[in-house]
Amino acid sequence: MTDRQVIEWDKDDIDALKFMKVDVLALGMLSCMRRGLDLLSEHKGLDLDLASIPAEDPKTYAMIRKADTLGVFQIESRAQMAMLPRINPRTFYDLVIEVAIVRPGPIQGDMVHPYLRRREGREPVVYPKPELEKVLGKTLGVPLFQEQAMRVAIECAGFTASEADQLRRAMATFKFTGGVSHFKDKLVSGMVERGYTAEFAEKTFSQLEGFGSYGFPESHAASFALIAYASSWLKCHHPDVFCAALLNAQPMGFYAPAQIVRDAREHGVEIRPVCVNASRWDCTLEPTDREDRFAVRLGLRMVRGLANADAGRLLVHRQTGAFTSMEDVWRRSSTPVGALTRLAEADAFLPGLGLQRREALWAIKALRDDPLPLFAVTQEDGATRSEVSEPRSILPAMPAGQEVVEDYSHVGLTLRDHPVTFLRDTLRSRHVMTCADAAALRDRRLTRVAGLVLVRQKPGSAKGVMFITIEDETGVANLVIWPSLYEQQRRIVLSASLLIVDGKVQREGEVVHVVATKLHDGSDLLASVGDRETFPLPHGRGDEVYHGSLPDPRGSPRRHKARDIYIPDLSLDAIRVRTRDFR
Repeated sequence: MTDRQVIEWDKDDIDALKFMKVDVLALGMLSCMRRGLDLLSEHKGLDLDLASIPAEDPKTYAMIRKADTLGVFQIESRAQMAMLPRINPRTFYDLVIEVAIVRPGPIQGDMVHPYLRRREGREPVVYPKPELEKVLGKTLGVPLFQEQAMRVAIECAGFTASEADQLRRAMATFKFTGGVSHFKDKLVSGMVERGYTAEFAEKTFSQLEGFGSYGFPESHAASFALIAYASSWLKCHHPDVFCAALLNAQPMGFYAPAQIVRDAREHGVEIRPVCVNASRWDCTLEPTDREDRFAVRLGLRMVRGLANADAGRLLVHRQTGAFTSMEDVWRRSSTPVGALTRLAEADAFLPGLGLQRREALWAIKALRDDPLPLFAVTQEDGATRSEVSEPRSILPAMPAGQEVVEDYSHVGLTLRDHPVTFLRDTLRSRHVMTCADAAALRDRRLTRVAGLVLVRQKPGSAKGVMFITIEDETGVANLVIWPSLYEQQRRIVLSASLLIVDGKVQREGEVVHVVATKLHDGSDLLASVGDRETFPLPHGRGDEVYHGSLPDPRGSPRRHKARDIYIPDLSLDAIRVRTRDFR
């Protein structure tokens, strides 16, 4: 940009010079929403933006209260989904609180449970002084936002505006450094001098101290809540548009494309496979027999290893007419054999040319990157044909399980049967019930469930508890792994692709968990689906094991690459895992 100045100064230096500092955040969901709103305008004639999306929509809030929020901004994690039925949001400000409360600061400051008890009417809301009600009235007497902490310091403890700003800075470090503790004596003594009990003052400070582990400003929470609501509205009313936009915005969010597609299909969205004659680079919307609902056509971007340039060459030459054969694709588009092979492995020739995966790969074997002049094609009535024709080879069909494995390997998802479907008879013989049946059980009932591992998390605020989400053909189950079980079966927890879990149902309202008592590694069963050594299970960015972001189990600084997992009770020093790096 003309006359733009770039100054590489540290933020603290900028502050020392009294310059105004503004943080500009780039969010993947904003790009996703832009794509979604463009699709909405193009296919459904609705011209909307974040400001004009219908506000306070009851149907959207009903979906949010059911924690049907996979893929939406901020409120799609396991912790947020567990909190949604308890917060029971019905207004925008409820969402603001939801976004802010599931944070390390409020959790470690013991603000979550008091707020929930007061919201549910199980604990009275008491304000010792009127000025406290003025500051904390919106959050039922619990300080959830940095601005409230500053106002409490000023109104109730006699802080000056400058001292309150220093307190804010200490709370905004995004990691616990003990900076807030320096204000303890002044805040507690100031509140006692103004008529508050020492016990109440100490409790208030302990809550504020939790902000040293990351708490939200109210304005920040409101901005995030707006995007959370907008993405929820789009998912609720236009799940076809939302699915296409979310796939086109990858990589982002908590879940892999396989889970996004499964969720969309559960919401009645038709998903169509990658097709050499119909797919563009991005996922697109195609008409169905319903005027208000479109099908999502998976784009060429879903084919692993396919270069954008090769896809572009294919699309340019397809404009003159649909491809009629493998040789037609090769000669007209000059697409390299390697790119055609990746398309064949992704089964992209089946919908448009009727070539099964094996047949397409066999046909490619006869091609070269440089056509021989002797076999140049001739043009007749705008169609291409070869000088030499061969009878079509009839190859045996690939087993259904192997087709699923190949789908996961080359597209990252399957539109065929869920992998666990092929194992159901075996699992039933081992007395394993489905995730849906387990979710319907009463509290404290014993169960045994199994599923693909989607997400593993071990939050720093959870005191060593690990949370795992598994999926079978009927839905998902959320597991709670206590620290003792984690230590006993760490190898299975961190490496299993398919978990078989013995546990007890824990039900609190609509929130259901399975508290694990014993884990079994079912990866060998999963590998048998396609008779391969391993199953190419995709992982979203929420899986902290897969992306190496779990805390070091030794409790000491890492002495190896950050994305390795160290397990001291194994013979190898570390397990190397494939990673998806987003920088």
